[in-house]
Amino acid sequence: MRKALGGAVAALLLWGCGGAGTEAPPASPEGLSLTSGTGLTEGTWAQDGRTVSFASREVEPGVYRLEVRMHGMTLTGLMDPASGVSTLDGFADANARDTQVVEQDRQVLSAFYGALNQGLPQGDAAAPEAMYLRRAVGLWAQQPTSVTLKRTVMGEQGRGYTMLCSYAKCGGRNTGSCGGTYNWYSYAKHDCNVGGFDNARNQQIAQLGDHTTCSGDEYYMNGSTWVCGEPDHWSRPKVMGNCFGRCGGGCGGDTQYTLDATNHDGCVRNGHMLASGYCDDQFTSASDDELFAPNCY
Repeated sequence: MRKALGGAVAALLLWGCGGAGTEAPPASPEGLSLTSGTGLTEGTWAQDGRTVSFASREVEPGVYRLEVRMHGMTLTGLMDPASGVSTLDGFADANARDTQVVEQDRQVLSAFYGALNQGLPQGDAAAPEAMYLRRAVGLWAQQPTSVTLKRTVMGEQGRGYTMLCSYAKCGGRNTGSCGGTYNWYSYAKHDCNVGGFDNARNQQIAQLGDHTTCSGDEYYMNGSTWVCGEPDHWSRPKVMGNCFGRCGGGCGGDTQYTLDATNHDGCVRNGHMLASGYCDDQFTSASDDELFAPNCY
């Protein structure tokens, strides 16, 4: 990590703690409120008594500082996409001590992430500081309680992440019905506790991309019939739908399809919950994909 980035880290810590002891801000209006300027995206989001304030700014060319505040917690990030390095952290506002994301936090962050997906331009059309804010929020919304918030994430194409854009298409399309023409990716894998990555029960044969969902879920092949739902540790079932293999929760504002994101999906959609400890290693491996991998389309 270059020296200038280290100086920005120190500035980030001072910036993140600067609000301690100040008067609480007035209640924010419902919904997403965005303000954009040169190298700056900031605002508030509120829904049903839940409030988030946020800012993302370019602190030096190509380096972005993020801050997200919600119900007594501050999440921070410093992202340097050119070098593929980011530092992430989170602390309690009351005492600046380390904290963790719990289920209540994930629910708030997931709803906020959905609002960003609606309120910001999609993919590369978003300003860089806005796009990296959205990606970081998408990552935090999936953060398992058992994975520390304070960490360094490093990624480089071909080493840190492997793109699978071509597998997200069927019949030449990224979305819609596959029309009986599929582009299977073998396999979405996780190690679990029943024999590791090579155990067939820990593998799914996935059609990546956003194809033919059912009530927000996906389809799997049962014999010769497509069934709505998620099979639980079957032996290499064929699955499709609901943006399988795409970074971020659900079908977010970016379109990165990667190997590690596919394996994380193959864990949380194969008998485990989103924040399952069995999927911690897949989540960690997919973090750099979420933050730095380019959009497929």
